[in-house]
Amino acid sequence: MIAELPFLVLRVLSVLASVWIGVRGFRRLQAGSPRGIAWILGSILGFAFVGLSTLAAKTTRERFAPFRLRDEIVGFSALGTGVIFLLVVLAAFLPVILDILERRGFSSYVGARHVRATKSGFLTVISVLSMAGVAVSSCALCSVTSIMGGFGADLKRKILGNNAHIVVDVTQPGGYGDWEEKLDGIRLAVAPKGGAATPVVAGDAMGSSASNTAGALVRGIDTNTIAQVIDLKQNIEVGNFDWLDDPDKLADLPADTIIGRGPGGEPYFKGPDLRASADLDPAVKAALRKDVKVLPGVIIGKELAKSLHVLVGDEITLLSPMGELGPMGVMPRTRRFRVAAIFYSGMYEYDATHAYIKLDVAQSFFSMGDNISQIDVRVPDPERVAEVTPIVEAAAAKFDMGAGKEPLRVRDWVEMNKNLFSALKLEKIATFIILSIAIAVASFCIVCTLLLMVTEKGKEIAILKALGASDGAIMRIFMLEGVIIGGIGTVFGVGTAFAACSGLARFGVRLDPDVYYIDRLPVNVNGSDYAMVAVAALIICTIATLYPARAASRLSPVDGLRYE
Repeated sequence: MIAELPFLVLRVLSVLASVWIGVRGFRRLQAGSPRGIAWILGSILGFAFVGLSTLAAKTTRERFAPFRLRDEIVGFSALGTGVIFLLVVLAAFLPVILDILERRGFSSYVGARHVRATKSGFLTVISVLSMAGVAVSSCALCSVTSIMGGFGADLKRKILGNNAHIVVDVTQPGGYGDWEEKLDGIRLAVAPKGGAATPVVAGDAMGSSASNTAGALVRGIDTNTIAQVIDLKQNIEVGNFDWLDDPDKLADLPADTIIGRGPGGEPYFKGPDLRASADLDPAVKAALRKDVKVLPGVIIGKELAKSLHVLVGDEITLLSPMGELGPMGVMPRTRRFRVAAIFYSGMYEYDATHAYIKLDVAQSFFSMGDNISQIDVRVPDPERVAEVTPIVEAAAAKFDMGAGKEPLRVRDWVEMNKNLFSALKLEKIATFIILSIAIAVASFCIVCTLLLMVTEKGKEIAILKALGASDGAIMRIFMLEGVIIGGIGTVFGVGTAFAACSGLARFGVRLDPDVYYIDRLPVNVNGSDYAMVAVAALIICTIATLYPARAASRLSPVDGLRYE
């Protein structure tokens, strides 16, 4: 309900704005102005947006929801009508703002009247083109920033959801022992901050099935506490996380159990078990049941399951690089597992490599005895992990690792993913600079507009100076005129981008998950980014007005009136 509150407020404001524009349109028609028809059409668009957005909000956006053309048409229709209606509202407020400027003083009055003037059609067209250039450039910059920010935020969310925020480990192979005491100490340290911790055994292995092989990163987990640290339980696509603790159920799954999904999300069911057939001889049935061994469970990623061609309940073999000495020399350690569940994290790198087994099984598989590889810690606010990292470091420094052994190492997610997020940040800055150049190019139209206006209004400038207007007043008039043109373009551009990106973030753009590995286009509407674009556009447009305004202020009254 709280999440729907902003959307409810938006619909109420849209209804009020539609009524106001409609009343204004009828008054214009009564006064004989044909523009009233445009305002009435804008009012109809507002009511259409309210109705379409209400319908679009009722559609399901679940990952396995089937594609429905009607829902997509309704969503994009709501987006289109909303953007156009916003432009109509901004256009309706524009005269009101110019009226306010005209009442503020001499310079603002003359500047606003110059913007409103329609006597010179050529200058009016150039002014409109100047506004459109700034609007298109600022809209493009905001849209690209939102989409790039959406991909970055989606990537960060998946990394933080599938990895610990803080890792306590050692650099030497084999891990470390006496971890129960260390785990309790770290839990006590992060508990006041709302953090949680879990032990993990990690190692590389080779997974093989009856038809294929693939490399895997095997992680032994504590099934009671792993859900407090990573989103493994929430990411289960098929199967059951609890079957990791109860592998007996994997040997005899019901016929209606979903054991996999197709490319379009269609479920695959296990189907009837021949061992339970009534026509089968009891002795044969008992013999078949004896052949089914209870194997430890494993949870694997969706892409890893696709590479191995396995479903829930199928057997796979993991080969550990920690070999055993046999008659033929060192042989790789192998162990058979049964797939308990298949997870989908949204990141191909994780879904194609990660496999999870129980902690004690992993310790035995990797010959680690009672040791663990690391302690994973999660904090409530990953953006403020720097406040918790020193607390964990202080807790880890208290433990004596023994003579000749290195101390525990503490790393947070910022340090472990520094290169990735630095590259994303650099890419965002570079994009901002490149697209800001487009705004600078659009501001050249403002320079041309003002220079032409100075040439056309030479007589009027001379008269104002003869009446006592100072050079500074003339300069302020033309600077204000350029700022108004740039400001109108900026407001229209940023407003259009905000409406479009907000609609895309809410209604979504369906993508092919087989190509992009995401089913919806991620869009992140960040108010600070939009404010930065607006400020940058206004600064660029203000700088562009300096030369024409100075040229107008230096015009001599004698030169302006010489040929009159």
